[in-house]
Amino acid sequence: MKQKTDYFIPALSDVFFIILLMAVYSYGVLLSDCDTGYHIRAGDYILENLTIPRTDMFSYLSPALPWTAHEWLSEIIMSLAHKALGLNGVVIFFTLVLSTTYYLLFKSLRTLNGNLWLLLGLMLLVAATSTIHWLARPHVFTLLLLVIWYYLLDQYQYKEKKYLLVLPLIMLLWVNLHGGFIIGFVLLGIYFSGNLISWFTEQGQDKHSAASKCRFLILIGIACLLASLVNPFGYHILLFPFELVGDEVIMSFVQEFQPANLQESHPFKYLLFLTLGVLMISRYRLNWIELGLILVFIYMALYSIRNIPLFAIIAAPIVLKRLDAWFMESGNRFIKFLNRRSASIAETDGRARGFFWPALASCIFIFMSLPGIKEHEFDPQEKPVAAVEFLKQEHISGNMFNNEEFGDYLIYAAYPQYKVFIDGRNDMYGAEHVKDYLRVIGLGSDWEEVLERFNIQWVFYNADSLLSRYLLERDDWHLIYADHVAHIYVRDIPKYEYLIERYADVEPVVWEE
Repeated sequence: MKQKTDYFIPALSDVFFIILLMAVYSYGVLLSDCDTGYHIRAGDYILENLTIPRTDMFSYLSPALPWTAHEWLSEIIMSLAHKALGLNGVVIFFTLVLSTTYYLLFKSLRTLNGNLWLLLGLMLLVAATSTIHWLARPHVFTLLLLVIWYYLLDQYQYKEKKYLLVLPLIMLLWVNLHGGFIIGFVLLGIYFSGNLISWFTEQGQDKHSAASKCRFLILIGIACLLASLVNPFGYHILLFPFELVGDEVIMSFVQEFQPANLQESHPFKYLLFLTLGVLMISRYRLNWIELGLILVFIYMALYSIRNIPLFAIIAAPIVLKRLDAWFMESGNRFIKFLNRRSASIAETDGRARGFFWPALASCIFIFMSLPGIKEHEFDPQEKPVAAVEFLKQEHISGNMFNNEEFGDYLIYAAYPQYKVFIDGRNDMYGAEHVKDYLRVIGLGSDWEEVLERFNIQWVFYNADSLLSRYLLERDDWHLIYADHVAHIYVRDIPKYEYLIERYADVEPVVWEE
């Protein structure tokens, strides 16, 4: 009877999972980026044609650009979720993946048997830090697989458990889901390097153990490398992340590739300072592997904000071990009280078994998110939802110039009726096309030459923008649609006379100076 009731005792990790579900659901940011839209349509294309595209089909550029659809498996999954329940299905799926990711991280940290209050507090900070990249996009798979990969490496390094034999299978999946698979090799490299240094610096059994681990990690690394080649693009997929990071134009253009801004009051700043502070005051030195992890992932997080969730995951166990040690050694009466309460809760928490509460919470969440009960959609107050409905009604012909994110939404809502000038696949368009885009939106000296070269006949851009303001003053461009999100302009040419006459009374959005 006692064993049966243990399956209904909610563990602290179960409570954390439920908190995450509620947080992701109420936070409502998964559809705040329209890249989700083109991923869904790419998945639709793959399922309908039973082939992975090698060239672009969403833009009107000719000849069609070569496209490395490296996230093809993620896009199929997103398409299936969308076909089942629309955007609700996409939101449900990624909410569950994100919640599971940090639930597994919580469970892995729980194996350290430290202070539960510290664990819960740190995990809340880690999750809050990671919200900066909580979007319904393929990179979420990298967060999940990183947690698993990191745990397996730690289990091998510190507990001699050879779970690493499953890493090649994980890599086989990872390389087809998202370009973040390269992080798996980064971690293998750090663990190998740490053991290699220990091989040369340690003596006796520690030296022998480090040598053995180096040999095993080399074999696992080779197996993972071979597994990574099992993808539609062969060895080229291994070069893709480096080509992207090495493109300075794209790295400086895409907001999520920008460096972290420590002037903002984002939780990342507090996690970073906590990490540095704990490492400074702890009398337990970092081993070579921990030092490598901290240095590499702090650099990555400061280099690009999209790497911040990766740093949060990597730093969590390193920080927790040292905070736990400090708590255990502290003579402070309040900390001793927390330790006693933690030990009391841990006794009950340790008896909890199964996944009843996470499963129940997931079922309730799915039911509450079903179409008809809750409708998930791209926010019409922020995205060009109404403007695209206008475009679908009018069937405007000719090449357009569009805002990058508007292109993502157009692909989702109006492909193949409309094809775009640019969208979120900046790696495909390349630096020169991005430069052309920037010349136009910044009204550079040769911006009109770009419009002529691409035979741009109408413009679909942000209402409150420099470009929109300027086109309003031009006699050779006419505003035919305006709302607080988007303006649509057509050239003063005969093919658009009917639109110009029909929408002659359209008023632009009035901005506050």
